[in-house]
Amino acid sequence: MSSSCCTPGHGDATTVTVSLTPPPPRSASALRVAKQLLALPGGRFLMGTDDPDGFPADGEGPVRETGIAPFRIAPTAVTNAQFATFVKATGHVTEAEHFGFSFVFAGLLPDELAASSQPVAAVPWWRAVPGATWRHPEGPGSSFGTRQNHPVVHVSWNDAQAYCAWSGTRLPTETEWEYAARGGLEQQRYPWGDELTPGGRHMCNIWQGEFPLHNTGEDGYVGTAPVTSYRPNGYGLYNVVGNVWEWCEDWFTPDGARVMRGGSYLCHDSYCNRYRVAARSSNTPDSSTGNIGFRVAT
Repeated sequence: MSSSCCTPGHGDATTVTVSLTPPPPRSASALRVAKQLLALPGGRFLMGTDDPDGFPADGEGPVRETGIAPFRIAPTAVTNAQFATFVKATGHVTEAEHFGFSFVFAGLLPDELAASSQPVAAVPWWRAVPGATWRHPEGPGSSFGTRQNHPVVHVSWNDAQAYCAWSGTRLPTETEWEYAARGGLEQQRYPWGDELTPGGRHMCNIWQGEFPLHNTGEDGYVGTAPVTSYRPNGYGLYNVVGNVWEWCEDWFTPDGARVMRGGSYLCHDSYCNRYRVAARSSNTPDSSTGNIGFRVAT
């Protein structure tokens, strides 16, 4: 299957099949991950939206009352430093590393690499970059070294599952994710309310300017931002919209796509207005890009 417009999938460039090795038993460092999660009480809330700016074809609506049991969820997406600890402990090799490439937004690449990398036909601002991985987010010559506290990217749903198995956690369900992302607000467009920039303050990391030609970076970032950037929502969660898409546990469609929530630093109202709490998208579980990460729950 082909991916959504928000993120290309591995089917857009290759059909290689990869087998991932299960992680070894959990260590003390793995167990510390679960201790950092926020406890949420659950209950009933109004899930979804009938917002006219939404995408009905994505299954955002209708608005429905949904019940949810208490659970725990991470205040932030998994960081590069946390993922590096997991890889060091387990030797995990991500699917991007197995495939030998991952997708990177062309505007973040050096001109020569952008020109030499294969564009995705339907969304040519994406490039299939050889050597792009979580270690090298923009391909050869790049590093996450100065981005230890940024969300890990170029991780597939399967890679996220491996991290969860090691850390004694799991991916949140889509219902849990939306409940947590709303932060106690009912039917508001964003985790902080209905206004995108209240009082002129930027509340999330998304695209400003003309997509895909020029990002002004008015919110402070043109790529990923540190996971604790901006104000947390009412439940203490950071960056649940913008920054990176977050994998959820659920299937999006019966043909193999998994749910992603929250939008990313590439979202813009002219192209991918999916940085709203109720917005949803999907990709295949073996796919990875420079704007997909995840947070964990128990």
